[in-house]
Amino acid sequence: MAIDIVDVLQSALITWARSPSADTARAERSSELDADSMLQVLQLADALGRKFLLPIARELDLNPPEVVQGRVQQPASLQQALNALAEAGFFAPNASIEQGGIALPMRLSAACAAILSSFDAPVYGYCMLTQGAANLLRSFADISQQQRFLPALESGRHFGTMCLSEPHAGSSVGDIKTSARRLPDGRFALRGNKMWISGGEHELSENIVHMVLARIEGAPPGTKGLSLFIVPRFHIDAGGKTDRSQTNGVSLIALNHKMGYRATVNCALSFGIDSPCVGELLGPENSGMACMFQMMNEARVAVGIGAAAIGWRGYQIARDYAAERTQGRAIDQPDLRAAPVPINQHADVKRMLLRARAQSEAALALCLYGAQLLDAHDDQDAQALLSLLTPMIKSWPSSFALQANDLAIQVLGGAGYTEDWLVEKLYRDNRLNPIHEGTHGIQGLDLLMRKLLGDQGAALRLLIARAQASHALAVQCNSPLSALFESVCQTLQHLHTQLPDWSLRCRSDPAAVSAIASDLLDALGTVVASWLVADLSLKSEHAAHPLAQRWYDNARCLQHTLLPEARAKLCDLPLAASAWQGLSPAAL
Repeated sequence: MAIDIVDVLQSALITWARSPSADTARAERSSELDADSMLQVLQLADALGRKFLLPIARELDLNPPEVVQGRVQQPASLQQALNALAEAGFFAPNASIEQGGIALPMRLSAACAAILSSFDAPVYGYCMLTQGAANLLRSFADISQQQRFLPALESGRHFGTMCLSEPHAGSSVGDIKTSARRLPDGRFALRGNKMWISGGEHELSENIVHMVLARIEGAPPGTKGLSLFIVPRFHIDAGGKTDRSQTNGVSLIALNHKMGYRATVNCALSFGIDSPCVGELLGPENSGMACMFQMMNEARVAVGIGAAAIGWRGYQIARDYAAERTQGRAIDQPDLRAAPVPINQHADVKRMLLRARAQSEAALALCLYGAQLLDAHDDQDAQALLSLLTPMIKSWPSSFALQANDLAIQVLGGAGYTEDWLVEKLYRDNRLNPIHEGTHGIQGLDLLMRKLLGDQGAALRLLIARAQASHALAVQCNSPLSALFESVCQTLQHLHTQLPDWSLRCRSDPAAVSAIASDLLDALGTVVASWLVADLSLKSEHAAHPLAQRWYDNARCLQHTLLPEARAKLCDLPLAASAWQGLSPAAL
């Protein structure tokens, strides 16, 4: 029986949960870690995805949102799928049952998100955005705001969004111009335009609750002067009921017609341009970015999960195709009258399938490890490590699971380049992930400037200690992966010794240093992902888990393909940085 994504995720969850050094041991939440209970939840997500998401994936891709008589229209099947996810509690998987959720720990809800995203990530995007908006309210809203807004978001009656970017500013959030004028009743009148808003306008829910960054009149420039506001599409009264008779001054400017991810509406919106728009302050004044970083970081982790899941689904389709498609003969078979063999017997196809699998499952492991750290919310070391890993969790799957999708198309050959197979759609969907929720370059800068240099390497030392613990266990067990762990530890130690030099370079020539931040992100992400896959191999073998050999094969693939390149890149980064010195735009 072919291994499915449920098997892979369950293997990782159980292996780490049963590890005596796992963060889950310090974040125990109750019986959901029981293997049978965990499997039931994963199977529920799998059943929903198979019944409601996979059958409509191509329909939604070929019928993107369109505006008809001023309203966004989408296929009715999308509404049915979202209703099923809401009924099952996947709009609030971490909320209590009393709140309308299913009370899952983060690592289990992340696994469910991966399963659902593997069937159609653009559909699950509405759940992800709504979860993020609800979590913001739980963290920063007052009691009145929580009572009015949370129940509808947690039940899926209202959807949520995040509104940061503007047409002129893009990722430069500090330059946004949307203004907020104080009203006599304590609320604010907002005015401005927002761009690239996922889930910004549709008819899929009773209401849409926007989380909007704006600048209160008189506030300081830059990000320090931004505040966060709750802005519903339709007015919501004191009892939490929606009045759809009149919009709250939120108007659709235009839809963005996308290469992929088409089921998730993306649009430009105006606030307070056509009619008054009223919002409520969420959190303290001028602390909007600090608050919004919570939703941004959650979204970044979610992007990584979705990217890994899309990569894995492409691998799965290619694997099954290669097992059935016959073409050519074995390389050592000279008899041309012999029957053609399945293409998975050809060495190059084996290579592509193993690499696609290793990269997508390494991406899944990286995301699950981050979710495990989220569960250890009372552990300061775990949270420091999570902060360091977040840009990698977002960006490494976005790049390397995308490569897995590229390999899947190659395995199918000409068939993969047609709409007859989903692999081309999966590639188009995944191509968005290195861009949204902070581009690859921005994540690289975040990793280098804020995470590695910002704490003088303290979080990196925590990472080194964990990798060294894995290495010690491998040596104790006489594991053939000991060399991989040793390579990881040496590379991380080398990076740590470089940090003082990087700090000096950042002060003397920040432009040259920032130019190689993306390379640093890719290389360090590869090192971390290789460590995690090898750790799963080591611990699953110790527990005699059925997928132990699979994790071992994945680790060996990474050890002999991506890891050497990553190690070399990390060693050569100082030279790479010097190559950018003096290079003018005209020279490009």
